Amino acid sequence: MFTLADLDAAHALVSRHVPPTPALDWPLLSVALGARQVIVKHENHAPTGAFKVRGGVTFMDWLRRTHPRMEGVITATRGNHGQSQARAATAMGLRAKILVPQGNSVEKNAAMRAYGADLVEHGSDFDDAKDEAMRLAETQPLFPVPPFHRELVRGVATYGLELFRAHPDLDRVYVPIGCGSGICGVIAARDALGLSCEVVGVVSTAADGALRSVAEGRAVPTESARTFADGMAVRVPVPEALAIYGPGAHHLGAVTDAQVAEAIRLYFTATHNLAEGAGAAALALAVAERDELAGRKVGLVLSGGNIDRDWYAQVLAGGTPLV
Repeated sequence: MFTLADLDAAHALVSRHVPPTPALDWPLLSVALGARQVIVKHENHAPTGAFKVRGGVTFMDWLRRTHPRMEGVITATRGNHGQSQARAATAMGLRAKILVPQGNSVEKNAAMRAYGADLVEHGSDFDDAKDEAMRLAETQPLFPVPPFHRELVRGVATYGLELFRAHPDLDRVYVPIGCGSGICGVIAARDALGLSCEVVGVVSTAADGALRSVAEGRAVPTESARTFADGMAVRVPVPEALAIYGPGAHHLGAVTDAQVAEAIRLYFTATHNLAEGAGAAALALAVAERDELAGRKVGLVLSGGNIDRDWYAQVLAGGTPLV
């Protein structure tokens, strides 16, 4: 998919706008997982609090070079992708129209507006908002940013490059799946470096289209995607991403909202880091697969820390948010 030179060039570009994030050893997580060592890639420490910010840099650079007449971009999101696109577009003097579903995270919406987004609510879930964004793009001088694009993945892959260069001896890495750029970026970095680390994808039991799709060898949508781990709340898997993580991942697993909530609490007690639902999903599946991790060096992608305050308070009190 990418050569090492492709990813090194992306990293050089991204690093001018996004400082490298730490990959830290957390002994209390090693105890919890029964692993030899646990390394957390802290994408929650990135600007916007999520890994998506990396793809925004590379995508907007590509757009400026290939479509110089475009006035801006239009896309759909549950929040982190939208912050990335708004931040990168505004920095280049471009417009960013961002569609979100009704009832989307209040705090993520506020963050997108602060980065300069023209925010529009539409539909009941991400896929409704995505379809409307692509329709509106046909009538406006705005470039439609799909949920999965080569340049998005090339930028996102830079976090995988940082992780594997710091810890080339990882045995297994857990990565959440929404539309797929995060796991595809990790697979791309692993393969470009010629490593043999197992990459494990994580979905929500309430939005398990990716898991079903890998099992059936084709994109299989779900009827709904109601999970408070909104970064994974995708009904329709992206075929281009499936073509990469289907053969490239060791396996996929699903976690419940209750397991995700427990993983958020574990991140707080073991590392004092704040994780949103999708950000904690990797840890949730690693806990469920604890019996497979003895004696192994395990990586966890903490992909985002943007959880609304009310939900976080509920989780820390021992509850699980209902959506």
